[in-house]
Amino acid sequence: MTTTATGTATLGKRMNATEMSDSVIAMLDERGTVVAWTQAGEQLLGYFAGDVVGRSAARVLPSSEEATTAFVEQCRAQNGWLGTTVVRHQDGRMLDVNLRISMLRGQGGAVRWLVSVTDIGISGRAMDGSARESLLTRVPIGVAVRDLDLRCTWVNDAMESHDGMSPDRRLGRRFTDMLPDSKAVAVEAVMRQVLRSGTTKVHQYRMWPPTSPRREHTMAASLFCLQGADGQALGLCTVVVDVTESRQARERLTVLGEASTRLGSTLDVMQTSQELADLAVPLLADYAVVDLEQSVPFGQGPPFHIGATDKRLPMLRRAGLASFHQGDPKSPWLRGDAVPVPPTSPFADVASTGKSHLEPILDTAPGTWIDQAPALAQKFDENGVHSLMVVPIRVRRALLGVAMFIRSQDPMPFQEIDLLLAEELVSRAAQSLDNARQYAREHTTCLALQRNLLPQRLRGGEAVEAASRYFPADMDNGVGGDWFDVIPLSGARVALVVGDVVGHGINAAATMGRLRTAVHTLADMELPPEELLARLDDTVQRLAEEDADAPHQTSTMVGATCLYAVYDPVTRRCTMARAGHLPPAVIDPQGRVTFPDLPTGAPLGIGLGAHFESVELELPEGSLLALYTDGLVETRGHDIEEGMDRLATALAQPDRSLEELCTRATESFPGQAPCDDVTLLLVRTRSLSPTRVASWTLPSDQTAVRSARHMAARQLTEWGLGTLEDPTKLIVSELVTNAVRHSTGPIGLRLIQHQVLTCEVFDTNVCAPRQRPAQTTDENGRGLLLISQLSRRWGTRSVSGGKVVWAEEDLAPRNLTHTGLR
Repeated sequence: MTTTATGTATLGKRMNATEMSDSVIAMLDERGTVVAWTQAGEQLLGYFAGDVVGRSAARVLPSSEEATTAFVEQCRAQNGWLGTTVVRHQDGRMLDVNLRISMLRGQGGAVRWLVSVTDIGISGRAMDGSARESLLTRVPIGVAVRDLDLRCTWVNDAMESHDGMSPDRRLGRRFTDMLPDSKAVAVEAVMRQVLRSGTTKVHQYRMWPPTSPRREHTMAASLFCLQGADGQALGLCTVVVDVTESRQARERLTVLGEASTRLGSTLDVMQTSQELADLAVPLLADYAVVDLEQSVPFGQGPPFHIGATDKRLPMLRRAGLASFHQGDPKSPWLRGDAVPVPPTSPFADVASTGKSHLEPILDTAPGTWIDQAPALAQKFDENGVHSLMVVPIRVRRALLGVAMFIRSQDPMPFQEIDLLLAEELVSRAAQSLDNARQYAREHTTCLALQRNLLPQRLRGGEAVEAASRYFPADMDNGVGGDWFDVIPLSGARVALVVGDVVGHGINAAATMGRLRTAVHTLADMELPPEELLARLDDTVQRLAEEDADAPHQTSTMVGATCLYAVYDPVTRRCTMARAGHLPPAVIDPQGRVTFPDLPTGAPLGIGLGAHFESVELELPEGSLLALYTDGLVETRGHDIEEGMDRLATALAQPDRSLEELCTRATESFPGQAPCDDVTLLLVRTRSLSPTRVASWTLPSDQTAVRSARHMAARQLTEWGLGTLEDPTKLIVSELVTNAVRHSTGPIGLRLIQHQVLTCEVFDTNVCAPRQRPAQTTDENGRGLLLISQLSRRWGTRSVSGGKVVWAEEDLAPRNLTHTGLR
């Protein structure tokens, strides 16, 4: 086990409590077996409680038995351990982490070990050991483990320093037994919430400890729910620190608590950068900016490598900024602007060395680096900037950008602890930014693949008139994960599809092609929209599992959003469902635009057992349906709501041609390159005249077959399709015979004349018929074979109360001589 120790024997008494609020907590027995786990372990290490509880900690810590034995003896001798090491993720990856081990004591002298694992990011930076130790040992921390009745079962020695109560007096007692007041009752209420929810909470309370009875102390407690192998709560772990004397400790608790929920909530590098800037102000700085290396937001070009021999300077672009003065950025560069890097500035030094720069007292005298940035110098002078920190945003040896933190209103200069806090925040953002960078990079490589996978011609039949636009964010290479389709279905219906795969590169395009094929296959199965999305969600999850299991292949994120709709020109009804996608725009013939309130549904592939719901709308003939991806309505400097209003305005003239409307909708910002793929599928609905649809209800007896044949023949004569009478009567006979034989209740027969002649038979049996080879001696089993020979295609679909079996015939009669039927 490769480790770097930065702590000493005092670890059991002195650890950084606030840093533990988002740590993985595990409890080990004396043999190193995991006896309790926390939910955070699933997120950081990929292990559920059932994967590790009851097993040796060596499952996560890659070490030999001898090294583990020696390590345990060292921990026992020193009352704990603190340092950096590597742990094994469930998928086999090795992660660099801070590892903290503390010894807990129970009744009868029993010993347990509390292990805390905290991600230090994948930046790979080696923080100065003495600086980290000064941060981690700044305040003594007490640890207590309580059972489901909130009785203390395990405790470390440091807890006594908080309230003067020895371990022997504490064990077996509840918190309210030791502090019988309303504050203790409130603390126990939070403990019960943690046990019920299984999540981690941070709670502050005040007390007058016996060790300092004349002074009120503020205590910060991180509460973790401990889980057994079955995932059920075994108890909770309470990590308590006295924050009365440390303003920095309180700031760190607040910032890191917010960071766990606010940073990395999206794969948008611009949003993550802004989240980082917003998080730092005013808790850490009066002003913060985040500048990204140009390959990160646009995914173009090779990354900038720290320590590169060519000595070139990075090209930065502003991605986030926050100011103590709301609405006044105090910066010469706004988001999206290119930011120059003076060659002898701290920004250049940070980029070349990968090390942070701390300037507690900013030197703005003539001859310093600030002379090379006059615009910045002017802003510094106007706002009284007196202290500066610049921190690299890095992953391994790749520079993703730099973050600058400034103080002007706060008279206190930045100190080492502030730099450590800034580096912690930046390291948390770095992983999210790296994920987002990979999300965007591959955007540049697969135009041919993308265009070959998208439909070359939209076939709306007599149901809809269709037009489309597709503009990739990378106009040169035209790569993206968006797709759209118009899929002919039975009964003159069509399916309308728009989807957006996570990413913009070759993996996204390849995934898009697989999903488009899957949608076609599922559409041919005549599934309703909500069931189709559920099946597609399963497909996306299987693709992710296959990619994860493939040897010698880099794991990639597989996920997508999708909107699937089915329009029936006979009823003018459109049934639609969505999986995390934006709702369609519906424009009636008078130009009124609405965005239907569809259940959102979870994005495809997130693995949460997503449930999808469909909504049915009745559309007047000539209505417009606009299906689109977020790139059409979300642009740099404009939010989605504004983009949807802009789209509605562009489409509110339904009398124009579809091509003209597509152009209007996609040229709302002429000259501005899209920051995401733009896809628009626009259809105008049609309806079939009632004179082209004939339907009958038949009894479920032998008279139904003869009646069906006569009614079908008479209707074909009325339509002038007498040449189709013979094959249609045979198809009707076979379908109705099957319905009479295998179902009960009324039978429905419907003929639809559109681009083809569709014959549909409804019955109450939900089982779909299957074509089987018939032997020469069989008396039955040739009906479906006969139908397949007489029709261009046939199939079945589930409907409310039963199923429909359908067959389509070309309006021009087929030559039956070659089928052997004449």
